[in-house]
Amino acid sequence: MNIGSLWQGLVGDRDGPGDRIVPPTGITAQLTLFSAGAMAFLAVFALALALATGRLADRWSAELAGSVTIRVSAPAADQEARIQQTLSILQATPATGTPRLLPQEELAQLLEPWFGPDMPVDALPVPALIDLPVDGDFDADGLRLRLEAEVPDAVLDDHTEWRRPLVSAAERLRLLGVVSLLLIGAASAAMITLAAKAALAANGQVIRVLRLIGARDLTIATAFVRRFTRRAAIGSAAGTLAGMACVALLPQTSAAGGFLTGLGFQGWGWLLPLTIPVVASVVGFVATRWAALKMLEAVR
Repeated sequence: MNIGSLWQGLVGDRDGPGDRIVPPTGITAQLTLFSAGAMAFLAVFALALALATGRLADRWSAELAGSVTIRVSAPAADQEARIQQTLSILQATPATGTPRLLPQEELAQLLEPWFGPDMPVDALPVPALIDLPVDGDFDADGLRLRLEAEVPDAVLDDHTEWRRPLVSAAERLRLLGVVSLLLIGAASAAMITLAAKAALAANGQVIRVLRLIGARDLTIATAFVRRFTRRAAIGSAAGTLAGMACVALLPQTSAAGGFLTGLGFQGWGWLLPLTIPVVASVVGFVATRWAALKMLEAVR
């Protein structure tokens, strides 16, 4: 290796011979590119999970808080009269919308996951269900007490027991997504640091020669920082694009159903994964700079 040309490239040419003290190929280059790409790929899904569970928590909370259900269960002879009496009370209740008695077809759909599509709902002692839209000023306790006094066969369900665990589970999943992003960033920094230290150790003799001709540690470290930051950016960009493509191939809301409905990015949310290569480049820069300066300080 020509030390003179190496020194000129090191201090002057951004992508020139100065970067040759960092192996352009080999295990360190492959490790940096692969780890950055893999971490970026996982980061896309962690970000999608965090955003999707946030939307899920908001939707579940809004849907369950926007209505209550009244269950009317009385002897067959009195059922219709109890239903009409309950509807009259609900129509006069403040901060509520128009109550709606669920038809047998909707009751059959609610019971289908448990009893199958062929179960004759009419033959079962299924209580009548009334859906009542409510707003923020709705007094659930007041309505519950009135129903207990006037229609003992009617029971109010404000979905509190359902809403709290569902929203709590969605919020915990969102927190898990954020923690996953932090762990992915930490793992990326660790792997890039190890790769940079390996490259520095492999070029210890060249570093000593550069010092003899007047190179400063900061100048030498710049070559490593430049090369490894570029590798982290390229690898993470490829991983991010691959992750976004996979997220785009996930089933749509109408096809997915259940818990996975809406898992992915929506609207401007598709721009958020594009920040991953930028963050990866910053992580690579900081990790490589720290590793290079520490390693050069130890190798004297």
